[in-house]
Amino acid sequence: MLRSTRPVLVLASTASVLLLAACATESTPTSAVTSSSPAATAASSTAPVDACAAGSLTLVTPGTLTIGTDKPAYPPYFVDDTPTNGKGFESAVAYAVAAKMGFTKDQVKWTVVPFDSSYAPGTKKFDFDINQISITDKRKVAVDFSDPYFTVPQAVLTLGKSKFANAASIADLKGAKLGAQVGTTSLAFIKNTIAPTQQPQVFNDTAGAKSSLQNGTLDAIVVDLPTAFYISAAEIDGSKVVGQFAVDPNADTWGLLFAKGNPLVACANQALGQLTTSGDLATITAQWLSTDVKVPVLQ
Repeated sequence: MLRSTRPVLVLASTASVLLLAACATESTPTSAVTSSSPAATAASSTAPVDACAAGSLTLVTPGTLTIGTDKPAYPPYFVDDTPTNGKGFESAVAYAVAAKMGFTKDQVKWTVVPFDSSYAPGTKKFDFDINQISITDKRKVAVDFSDPYFTVPQAVLTLGKSKFANAASIADLKGAKLGAQVGTTSLAFIKNTIAPTQQPQVFNDTAGAKSSLQNGTLDAIVVDLPTAFYISAAEIDGSKVVGQFAVDPNADTWGLLFAKGNPLVACANQALGQLTTSGDLATITAQWLSTDVKVPVLQ
């Protein structure tokens, strides 16, 4: 069943169709999306101030905060595939966290980490990774997460000429050829919630899924909502965001990712808490993401 429309997120970029606004927490299918409040977990506890002084931290490279993300690094989370420029939602969040932890911009180093490698067991070459990584119980077996810095729904994107362009419910998508990036919540959503009659196609990155959508190999792709709007507005002419899906707060909250047992988690949570209290996190969200466009919730 098609629900009434509600505010959603869009890229605040040079695309003229996109506007700036703040995000609000998704708790029901009719509420808006926002950065999340800290989760009440053991990893969420804050550390004493002295323990979080930059000089007291155990880092991959002493004196340097090493941050991982994938390549390409896509908008609206990064701009020009350049995490170091501080532009884009996640680049800005990363530098804001770093600053609260006592690091200047020139004390931050970025390293390339493929998405599905970030939450694999084992040692890490980064202090934390930021890459739209959903906090899930399965991933928490191998890695640790900070408190959430964002909550977001999934969305379905197709070409305007597709027979699925006017889908009004999840059931209407059952016969579609769908695709998503490997290891993502989007792929899990296709398999577990949409449960299409055809096996979904799996791609190493979103670029492969977009290409298959354009050449007709796929009927639609599932991505997070801000990405869907960016693709539609700036990358694939004639594409359409068909609808979004109700947020599962357990699967669609994003956190900074750390090696298992890394005590730096508490210090990052302290920084995120300060950014939330000061309103800086909301300001960053408003700069890069928006709530001004309405899109239906597919049930």
